[in-house]
Amino acid sequence: MLKSMTGYGKSVCELENKKVTIEIKSLNSKQLDVSVRMPSYYKEKEIFLRNEISKQLSRGKIDASIFVESINTTNTPVINQAVVKNYYEQLQNISNDLNLSDENDILSVVMGLPDTLKVEKQKLNQEEWNTVFEEIKHAIMECDEFRIQEGDALEKDIIKRIYNINNLLSEVDVFEHQRIDKIKKRISDNLHEFVETEKIDNNRFEQEVIYYLEKIDITEEKVRLKNHCNYFLETANSEDPIGKKLGFITQEIGREINTLGSKANNLDIQKLVIQMKDELEKIKEQVLNVL
Repeated sequence: MLKSMTGYGKSVCELENKKVTIEIKSLNSKQLDVSVRMPSYYKEKEIFLRNEISKQLSRGKIDASIFVESINTTNTPVINQAVVKNYYEQLQNISNDLNLSDENDILSVVMGLPDTLKVEKQKLNQEEWNTVFEEIKHAIMECDEFRIQEGDALEKDIIKRIYNINNLLSEVDVFEHQRIDKIKKRISDNLHEFVETEKIDNNRFEQEVIYYLEKIDITEEKVRLKNHCNYFLETANSEDPIGKKLGFITQEIGREINTLGSKANNLDIQKLVIQMKDELEKIKEQVLNVL
């Protein structure tokens, strides 16, 4: 079973005085890369969030965000009266010294100065965090389910293309005998063009032809390519994360296809090789997103 690294999960919970929204986004990455955004008073719990993500989402670029929206006005800033009075007295004294008559603007100036408003620092309640953490786990689970659905679609497409490569490989046999006959004829024609027939040692000629045909024999490549495709299908059924392993297998498949093409010496087989390469490139693109 293949699982994608692309996923999205969201969960929302409403507490007594706030609404908390958790979003988990996942994209493909070679390793696990977790980025977290959360309110400052949740920061002490960030390690628990990271551990839960690494436990459930073993690989990928993960963006975890926690947004908090206040429902009531319990966190409304409070005027720091002592600071405001001190500012006001100082500015009033300056105004008197400078014979400035308009004192109505002094208060508006004061309220723009530092520390005139204060907000009590919020403290994290453990009961609140327990509720939020349950929603975090729900969002992570939803993201993982998204990955499974995406992986199912990937698997269907990839498996179809592996079967396409197998089918194209089976078509090579149709042109195999034609290829050998054409190569023999071409060598013979070239030889007779430069050497008189009666001077040709047929035994030596047959030996050279056999030696050349052994060099361009593609039996081994066909067998290996077939085995690699079967191993790919077998590996794809694993329950473990196999994205990297499938990537290695596609490299081996590509190596055999390239060798097959370089040895073919046949236009029809070359056409089949090009189609195999096209299917393999699409597989490689898909495998990059497999967990």
